[in-house]
Amino acid sequence: MPGPSAPLRAGHDDASEGIAENLDAVRRRLTAAAERARRPTADVQLIAVSKTFGPDLVRAAVAAGQLDFGENRVQEGLDKIERLKHDERPLRWHLIGHLQSNKAKRAAAAFAWIQSVDSRELLRKIDTAAAESGTTPQVLIQVDLAHEDTKFGADAREVPDLVKAALDARAVSLRGLMIVPPIPDDPEESRPWFRRLRDLRDELVAGGIPPERLRELSMGMSHDFEIAVEEGATMVRVGTAIFGRRPPLSPGP
Repeated sequence: MPGPSAPLRAGHDDASEGIAENLDAVRRRLTAAAERARRPTADVQLIAVSKTFGPDLVRAAVAAGQLDFGENRVQEGLDKIERLKHDERPLRWHLIGHLQSNKAKRAAAAFAWIQSVDSRELLRKIDTAAAESGTTPQVLIQVDLAHEDTKFGADAREVPDLVKAALDARAVSLRGLMIVPPIPDDPEESRPWFRRLRDLRDELVAGGIPPERLRELSMGMSHDFEIAVEEGATMVRVGTAIFGRRPPLSPGP
């Protein structure tokens, strides 16, 4: 299997070229995975996870045709949204990290997608904030199947009630499910988790949830996104394979 990324070289022009090359490699791998699964490549949305990388590298990805970006932390995402909002091409920002309820108001006003809804209380705060700010964020329910201490998400047993609550929301629009499974030694180890999320979605649809409200399955990262595509992912969240190794994470919200 191809390596996660080409190294990014020093210098702005070199880094931009490296990101363009990495994006091309990721897209080719995504296309090959979709073909193996007999799926249209257009059914899978690539989200470039730009957390810890600055606006200049985001611009380099935009120049290579990437428009969807994922951020883990609200403040870092807001800073980039502000600095990049005057660029010619409108970007779509996804909050993919854990959202603390006290930051729900700011997130709801700025992010087009919030992929980490994991409780009714958080959903309520996002929905209230969105209604007040006049925004309509698309939301995914983050599901916790492995119950790792370091991960977030709603237990599978809680998901049906959370889905129904999201369907009754005033401003947010439920679009699907998201998962962050255990980091595998072998990408194949992620396959059962992706299948379980897809099966959960299918069970909910069979129980009467409108399919269009659960269309999205956000699953798969740099190390296993090809497996995720083979198992039905409609969104993959790829950072290292595009931007290279991450700089040390600084303290902050």
